[in-house]
Amino acid sequence: MIEKVLIANRGEIALRIIRACRELGIKTVLVYSTADRDSLPVKMADQAVCIGPPESRESYLNVPSILAAIEVTDADAVHPGYGFLAENAAFAEICENYGITFIGPPSDVIRLMGNKIEARKAVAAAGVPILPGSEGPVTEEDEGLEIAKKIGFPVIIKAAAGGGGRGMKIVHSPATFINAFLTSQSEALSAFGVPDVYIEKYFEDARHVEVQVLADSQGNVIHLGDRDCSIQRRHQKLIEEAPAPGIPQRVRKKIHQAAVEAARAVGYVNAGTVEFLYTGDGSFYFLEMNTRIQVEHPVTEMVTGVDIVREQINIAAGRKLKLKQENVKPHGHAIECRINAEDPEKFTPSPGLVKRVYFPGGFGVRVDTAITNDYVIPAVYDSLIAKVIVWGGDRKDAISRMRRALTETIVDGVKTTVPLHLRILSDADFVEGKLNTRFLEKYGL
Repeated sequence: MIEKVLIANRGEIALRIIRACRELGIKTVLVYSTADRDSLPVKMADQAVCIGPPESRESYLNVPSILAAIEVTDADAVHPGYGFLAENAAFAEICENYGITFIGPPSDVIRLMGNKIEARKAVAAAGVPILPGSEGPVTEEDEGLEIAKKIGFPVIIKAAAGGGGRGMKIVHSPATFINAFLTSQSEALSAFGVPDVYIEKYFEDARHVEVQVLADSQGNVIHLGDRDCSIQRRHQKLIEEAPAPGIPQRVRKKIHQAAVEAARAVGYVNAGTVEFLYTGDGSFYFLEMNTRIQVEHPVTEMVTGVDIVREQINIAAGRKLKLKQENVKPHGHAIECRINAEDPEKFTPSPGLVKRVYFPGGFGVRVDTAITNDYVIPAVYDSLIAKVIVWGGDRKDAISRMRRALTETIVDGVKTTVPLHLRILSDADFVEGKLNTRFLEKYGL
């Protein structure tokens, strides 16, 4: 049994976890930085412990301080949310060694799937399609160039230990390869501590399609359907929807099965997301597996009625999945818009005082946020301030409802990405489901 969960995160995901715990009758402890002392999650948690100044490395990434908070509050489990320590295998291993339940997969699985090269090998051995690419890390630029020529341009260079677009470079010709390769290595070393990179074939008009999986410690693995996350800028997702539009049912079933097989192959336990690249000819290829709750998990919850965070906690407590695959029947269509405190034209952060805030409501509308009137958005964290999620009977209804919801959204005092979302939702190609990861570039949005 889990009696008290320490939440090692902030913002809307911290509040989301607090709510799930409260419904399960579990006490919560929230760790927070001095920048977040007046935040809504701090007020909502049963206990709150300050662990340091605003800088992440001195607070939300400060493992000794978090462990001290666990000890003084007698918490018996930790939920890392997303970001920060969520995919830190060393932190998960420390929790395991101290007898603290880590609400996520085992540390060895996090470590395996965090290494993109080893992850590719593991899922390929289970028969999951992977992109044509280098078999291991590439250390020399000349070697990399030869591999790229063999694969065929364009190619993409990625950090082996990476994520979030850091260390990622798209190369269209041999002439620009060397510079991109060295830059990618440098960024990988700076961001992740290791310069290892690998090379894959790059598809210009592909889509980003992912599958939500749940796996318990008794060996049961199911999927909750798919999501499309193709609308991105700088490899960061902006809009997500479930199910992914326009995929033939026979291909959709294959993608779902591949995700389940990938999870089985690595001994996955808890909630996770298997990400694929889906090409125009109906082919799909494994990209990576995110070993944590995803920012976009609400769209899957909206179409399935499954509380994924609640499932995470129950699985971590050792409970068997009650859900059977045949009982998972997605209904309708859901869309999520990530509302960031950013200039929608320049994509530069817009921190500061939120003088007035009003979020939409009504049938089929959900808002996940932790901001309130007079809330100060810190400059030191990710700019995500809210997620507006809508459900509709079909995709057309969901788009119409999202437009309505966004026009009701008011955040005075800072700039937000709401105007950008409205432009995308009014674009004819988006409405028709003509999506790809270069959508914003292609249409000048």
